[in-house]
Amino acid sequence: MKCRNCQTQLQHVVLDLGHAPPSNAYLSEAQLHEPETTFPLKIFVCHACWLVQTEDHTAADELFSSDYAYFSSTSQSWLKHARTYCEKIAEMLHLTRDSFVVEVASNDGYLLKNFVTMGVPCLGIEPTAGTADAAEQIGVPVLREFFGAATATRLAAGGQQADLICGNNVYAHVPDINDFTLGLRILLKQGGTVNLEFQHLKNMIVQNQFDTAYHEHFSYLSLTAVIQLFEKAGLRVFDLEELPTHGGSLRIYGCNKDDPRKTTAAVTAMLAEETRLGLQDLGLYLAFQQKADQVKNNFLAFLIEQKLAGRSVAAYGAAAKGNTLMNYAGLKHDLISFVCDAAASKQNKFMPGSHIPILHPAELAKRKPDWVVILPWNIAAEVMQQHEQTRRWGGNFVIAVPELKVLT
Repeated sequence: MKCRNCQTQLQHVVLDLGHAPPSNAYLSEAQLHEPETTFPLKIFVCHACWLVQTEDHTAADELFSSDYAYFSSTSQSWLKHARTYCEKIAEMLHLTRDSFVVEVASNDGYLLKNFVTMGVPCLGIEPTAGTADAAEQIGVPVLREFFGAATATRLAAGGQQADLICGNNVYAHVPDINDFTLGLRILLKQGGTVNLEFQHLKNMIVQNQFDTAYHEHFSYLSLTAVIQLFEKAGLRVFDLEELPTHGGSLRIYGCNKDDPRKTTAAVTAMLAEETRLGLQDLGLYLAFQQKADQVKNNFLAFLIEQKLAGRSVAAYGAAAKGNTLMNYAGLKHDLISFVCDAAASKQNKFMPGSHIPILHPAELAKRKPDWVVILPWNIAAEVMQQHEQTRRWGGNFVIAVPELKVLT
């Protein structure tokens, strides 16, 4: 395999998690009796441009199908995050009724609905039918397709260049990242701004967040790699913010290469921080597998201990990261009896690979498990607050990543 960015032959494996089904390919009961497709989940690092990337094996339309089950609006904390961002960026860029905002991978309208309320013209670009339907039902206009240079060229030719292009947690999900980045430049109005949020590779590696590796993530992004991607497309990263979302993310601010806005000290400082931590050093990446294995082994030991003691274990959050962890650990419902999730699109289905049933959150109070494993550890505080009644029957919360920890 060659690097998606610079075409260098890839030689260095960062993480090999064996074979697993796509992490959002939830199963119906009927599908439990059918063969289940799995793909290798292996991650490489390019020693030339430092883009970390999954092994090629699937087409994007196999991963982001019409029944794609991730709806952004399920998380209240994420809705608040989106609303705060919209208010901030609208003031910063002086967005008005004469502006135009495009969100790439607009999902169920969780973000753009704020611009609709403000009266700022906007467009979502979203390939999955279920989420696009949900967005249109709340008044968000949606173009139903994958984004790239061809889409951007068509919109720009129709006079629809954007003052603001935003994309939250999409940059890692595109198989042709160069074409996607070129599309950003084509769609961007002169003087316009690109905002992309993505999980920062620094946190994944340093904080051992290996469960954020899954097939839908084609790339794992450092600022070092993103700057190179932008420069190749005629764009420039001029500012950034560090965010706590998804275990630690970057929000980068991009513009056309010749834009007069100066590159801030925050960009320079983060590049220096990445260098200091070793994100341009193969040794850091080659040590990652052992750290992931330790997490898996500790989690399995905990679950077996509870099983032998006669204690019941359930999980909360049928998240992609949970599927990565459970499939790598080889878990089935003998060790985790069920998973609860607030998303109606996932309820009464089964986790891919492990086939653990997904139930309504009300089942926690009915079945009263001794332990609740919070799989989306990044929203553990929100989950514990919503289900504080678990403590009343003596139930406890635990996370497995970045290390096994009982939550108090």
